[in-house]
Amino acid sequence: MPTTDSQDNRSHVPVMVTEVLDWLNVQPAGTYFDGTIGLGGHATAVHSLLNQQGKLIGFDLDEEALEITRTKFDASSPPVVLHHNSYDKFPEVSFESGYTPVNGMLLDLGLSSLQMDTPERGFSYAADGPLDMRFDKNSGIPASELIRITAESDLADLIYKYGEERRSRPIARSIKHAKSMNSIADLTEAIRRVTPPAHRNRSHARVFQALRIAVNHELDNLIRFLKLFPEHMAIGGRIVILSYHSLEDRLVKQRFKALAAEKVYRILTKKPVRPSADEIAVNRRARPAKLRAAERLS
Repeated sequence: MPTTDSQDNRSHVPVMVTEVLDWLNVQPAGTYFDGTIGLGGHATAVHSLLNQQGKLIGFDLDEEALEITRTKFDASSPPVVLHHNSYDKFPEVSFESGYTPVNGMLLDLGLSSLQMDTPERGFSYAADGPLDMRFDKNSGIPASELIRITAESDLADLIYKYGEERRSRPIARSIKHAKSMNSIADLTEAIRRVTPPAHRNRSHARVFQALRIAVNHELDNLIRFLKLFPEHMAIGGRIVILSYHSLEDRLVKQRFKALAAEKVYRILTKKPVRPSADEIAVNRRARPAKLRAAERLS
């Protein structure tokens, strides 16, 4: 959910909002699920197209973002139902609450500016703060603890697998041998020691990505959701997923292909849709975004 840079990190401009709405093909009386509602950027656009019979359900693990979104949609019509939960839990909640089948599903797997620009969250290497990286600050363990309990070889494997970082072994060794590993500054300094200046920013980004994925079980959650979502979609309903790195995009692409081979879903985007040059010029965080969409046939 990357947004434009702003002094007010609570303002939210969703990535490829026009494309998302086009591929979702929002029906005014339909039921829509936003599994990563965050600050409500895409959700606001979807909600504006619904009539009184329409329904919007939002999930998110980030309680701070969810509170902001709850205020935004307070007393809105039609009402927006919000859940502090991971999107892969939608099948369980949907049966209990009678949400399915839905006419559309949306996942934006990126980070929001609220997360990236708040040093206390630990998502960005641009400023110092606690080495946390949790979407849900009240659940799981922070990145600092994950590093502490993970063996050097396993940490190297994690950085290579989730960050696709070729220097994973010297970086893991530097991290594990550091005197302290509780802050962003501790981690960036450990990376700095063993990476050449020309590629250091990329290494920082890859290591932070790898740790964030591991801390939040991001790929496990996505795999679980991709396995379970098809039966919760109405015939003719559409799913749109925005991913921001190759690991996520590959999983989405493979699952859509498998569903198409079974003739259960039709792939709508033969190639991933990318943000326009104009959008990237305004919002540099949109650059890596890839949109894929599919439609249920039977």
